[in-house]
Amino acid sequence: MFKFLKGVVGGSGTGIKDLPYNIGEPYSSAWGSWAHFRGTSKDDGSLVSIFSLSGSNAQDGHLAAGRNGVKRLRTVRHPNILSFLHSTEAETFDGSTAKVTIYIVTEPVMPLSEKIKELGLEGTQRDEYYAWGLHQIAKAVSFLNNDCKLVHGNVSLASVVVTQTLDWKLHAFDVLSEFDSNNEASTVPVLPYAWLVGAQYKPTELVNSDWAAIRKSPPWAIDSWGLGCLIYELFSGMKLGRTEELKNTASIPKSLLPDYQRLLSAMPSRRLNTSKLIENSEYFQNKLVDTIHFMEILNLKDSVEKDTFFRKLPNLAEQLPRPIVLKKLVPLLASALEFGSAAAPALAALLKMASWLSTEEFSAKVLPTIVKLFASNDRAIRVGLLQHIDQYGESLSAQIVDEQVYPHVATGFSDTSAFLRELTLKSMLTLAPKLSQRTISGSLLKYLSKLQVDEEPAIRTNTTILLGNIASHLNEGTRKRVLINAFTVRALRDTFSPARGAGIMALCATSAYYDVTEIATRILPNIVVLTIDPDSDVRSKAFQAVDQFLQMLKQFQEKANSGDTGGAGHGLPSIPGNASLLGWAMSSLTLKGKPSEQAPLAPVTSSAPLTSTSSDASSVMDTPSTAPIRVNSTPDFADQPVPPSPTSTDGWGELENGIHEEHENDKDGWDDIEPLEEPKPSPSLANIQAAQKRPVSQPASQPKQATSLRPKNAAKVTKHDADDDLWDSIAAPAPKTSKPLNVRRAASADDDLWNAIAAPAPATRAQPLSSGRGRGAKPAAPRLGAQRKNQPS
Repeated sequence: MFKFLKGVVGGSGTGIKDLPYNIGEPYSSAWGSWAHFRGTSKDDGSLVSIFSLSGSNAQDGHLAAGRNGVKRLRTVRHPNILSFLHSTEAETFDGSTAKVTIYIVTEPVMPLSEKIKELGLEGTQRDEYYAWGLHQIAKAVSFLNNDCKLVHGNVSLASVVVTQTLDWKLHAFDVLSEFDSNNEASTVPVLPYAWLVGAQYKPTELVNSDWAAIRKSPPWAIDSWGLGCLIYELFSGMKLGRTEELKNTASIPKSLLPDYQRLLSAMPSRRLNTSKLIENSEYFQNKLVDTIHFMEILNLKDSVEKDTFFRKLPNLAEQLPRPIVLKKLVPLLASALEFGSAAAPALAALLKMASWLSTEEFSAKVLPTIVKLFASNDRAIRVGLLQHIDQYGESLSAQIVDEQVYPHVATGFSDTSAFLRELTLKSMLTLAPKLSQRTISGSLLKYLSKLQVDEEPAIRTNTTILLGNIASHLNEGTRKRVLINAFTVRALRDTFSPARGAGIMALCATSAYYDVTEIATRILPNIVVLTIDPDSDVRSKAFQAVDQFLQMLKQFQEKANSGDTGGAGHGLPSIPGNASLLGWAMSSLTLKGKPSEQAPLAPVTSSAPLTSTSSDASSVMDTPSTAPIRVNSTPDFADQPVPPSPTSTDGWGELENGIHEEHENDKDGWDDIEPLEEPKPSPSLANIQAAQKRPVSQPASQPKQATSLRPKNAAKVTKHDADDDLWDSIAAPAPKTSKPLNVRRAASADDDLWNAIAAPAPATRAQPLSSGRGRGAKPAAPRLGAQRKNQPS
């Protein structure tokens, strides 16, 4: 390293072969004798700029000035001065002639004159951008003159370059020198390389080489004149040819004209200090300068100022020059969010501005920040990410979603805030297709099984809708185990009518995944009972679903009669109506503001906090039904015999059939939750149902009922009782009292509904009192759960 630095400072180097950068295409313009090239790093391919200066021999004056520029650029650091990366000096021979070349490697920049043509800004946007650029160059010149006591001596349009974020930076330090004001009588040049500067850019005292007058003048006098030349070239659009052209002020903005004239004062002592130019000029007070300045000192602002600023930023960004917003503000905002200095409202502004980027730029500049934000503990940030996930979700790769995004999003499923739980649920519509089957089966379905019994009715409804939408992303075994159980055992028996309606529509939308046995034995019996649901919308959907599934069974029957039974045990093709049903499920979850779609399932599409949804739910449940008979969500015919289906061993079918053997619990949570418990009917309604469902007594000579009418939950009865007549066991005289049985129903589906509504059989003989049951004895402690009573027929 020491050898390398010594070579650079001393004017010799190891050569271009050791330059760790590739030299690319040149730019059309550069300052002085320098050439400006595009370049890339050999290590990582990052972009750089490479400046080269060649001379015929080592004693060439241009090379000496170039070495001075290399030394100054390396040692002077400022945000508005070009960043130095590397330098070297190479010597080559062309025949007998030696050629020395100096190379400087800097951050990637472009000459200002070429960038202005590329941007093509006009009017107010052009003036705002020029104001921002001049503000930056003025700060750089002020730093050199006032803080470092240095004189640049070469400020002009050619000495300014533009970075990839459209920042202006000062370079061309070949003439730069210390300002020596102590020895005013000295005739030693203050700027030994001032001969490199064109006469049109020099003030009168420098043209005359009046070094004594220069030493008596303030240190900013020469560079203030140069800044005036830069302003003229910038607004006139022409390179300065003669000093007299500076008097042509037609193109100079009115708000900048007084300061422009003071910068070009004939008396060096009266020239405007560049620091005063920044502070006092009205020209620099515009929206773009104020916005960028606020972002750069964001850490110094309090929370109230940040919140106000970021809420106004989305609308303000539309008024600013679009290239500045995309290349300057977006990186600043992304960095502020990533490092925690920006408030949550900044996320909405970032996503709005990022929507103007191309797909490649969005993935490179914004997406890494968004992925990191998912790990934030700030609830407001998490809410913002979930609310706008549709804007960036498609750009996330499957690997990033599965490994980095989903683990953080999944914490929202169990959050105490219902609003955050609902947003997390809705975000799965975008993220679930990118998840692996292992994550879906092992984690996502476990959370969804809990959300389907959530205390918030809108969340239960949205869970059913989500399952219907992501069914195509589940493997066949998972669909067999989950879909019917989730839609029939839970959704169709939900106390919230929109949830029941969502269950019906989800079954219709996923009808292609069910075979004829499942349709006939598990789906239709649960849907038919909803044709007399108290809610008219549920009844309407139930009739449509019954028609759809019956049509599918008829199609299967027609194929079976024609001898085509190849699909007997597989899923049936859904009828054309399915496409609209699935579309309804998706629009109910994503679209907003359509009353016709929100009317039946208003809580589903609501994006407001769930307090209003809860009130809607209570109003639905408190409205008295006009139907003559209220039907419980648990169908009364659930005890009818059902042929075994391929999915009857998934855990849900066993619970429904009343089998209580312990099975290995599935990890996704779908096999261990009972159906929702329904409210008991009124006493009068219970008597009516008991009378309607009591069978007519049969003569003794008639044959017994076929064993096929045995309830399916007869698994609790032993095989030797198969010949018993279950109808005789529940038949009883009309009840003597209108009070319903004081028997508490268990939540499981294996209870005998007939025993729950039938009157008890009359006692045929007196029961002797057992010990301890006399008068004054304490009553026996009641046992929990429904108990089977052994009553004689």
